[in-house]
Amino acid sequence: MEADKEHWDIVIKPRGSNFSLNIKEVWKYRDLVRMYVHRDIVTAYKQTILGPIWYVIQPLFTAFMYMFVFGGIAKISTDGLPQILFYLSNILCWSYFSECLGRASGTFAANAGVFSKVYFPRLVVPISGVISNLLKFAIQLGLFLIVYIYFYAKGANIQPNIHILLFPLLVFMSAGLGFGFGIIISSMTTKYRDLAILFGFVTQLWMYATPIIYPLSAIPAKASAFKWIIELNPMTPIVETMRYAFLGQGVFSWYSIGYSLIVTIVIMIIGTWTFNKMERSFIDIV
Repeated sequence: MEADKEHWDIVIKPRGSNFSLNIKEVWKYRDLVRMYVHRDIVTAYKQTILGPIWYVIQPLFTAFMYMFVFGGIAKISTDGLPQILFYLSNILCWSYFSECLGRASGTFAANAGVFSKVYFPRLVVPISGVISNLLKFAIQLGLFLIVYIYFYAKGANIQPNIHILLFPLLVFMSAGLGFGFGIIISSMTTKYRDLAILFGFVTQLWMYATPIIYPLSAIPAKASAFKWIIELNPMTPIVETMRYAFLGQGVFSWYSIGYSLIVTIVIMIIGTWTFNKMERSFIDIV
């Protein structure tokens, strides 16, 4: 009688290239992605009084604080736009980027126990973070649209245009930059833990180098030496295009969007290479 041949459902092979996202393998673990997404959504505000309403309260309170400090006290221009609309549109893009960045940057540190016991594609974790953050983004987008429609109906000086069609691309670039930079940070801070403090400080400074509390047009000519730094920031075209598309005010150029898209793709490639390389030696380091 011929012996039965062994059958394996999953065969773990060495990764052929550090640049590979290994989408086929991640797709096989799509149920795990759904589980992580469900966990993130359920546990985010578990045992809280207001639950997902915090997704609305946070950007509103932030916008009101910006209105009071930067719009009221500092008298920073909003290009003639209603202040709350100006700040909400900027917060929308930055919030999604920073959430993706924060989740991805803690991939190795937060999941060391799981990674050391069970095999699955490690990219499942940051990818699920990008997806779960879309829920928060969708709720905040709904808040922005409600305020937007209110001011539009009142005849405020807002001029939506055809560039709204770029909105999905802007979301992708925000997610891609957060994902790419996040997994780079996660890979670097695994070996050098004190770098986490440095990157936290850099992220805070990054927000002020992005035109969130001020429009790019408000930078005075005498500060042109610093303006080029802000323009090199890949988040700047995203925020400015978002404001230009929905509100009709902002600095828009195809060159800037193309530059930001190229930087996003490059950062995702570098991040994937760094992440995959660290994945091979992660258990030995921790």
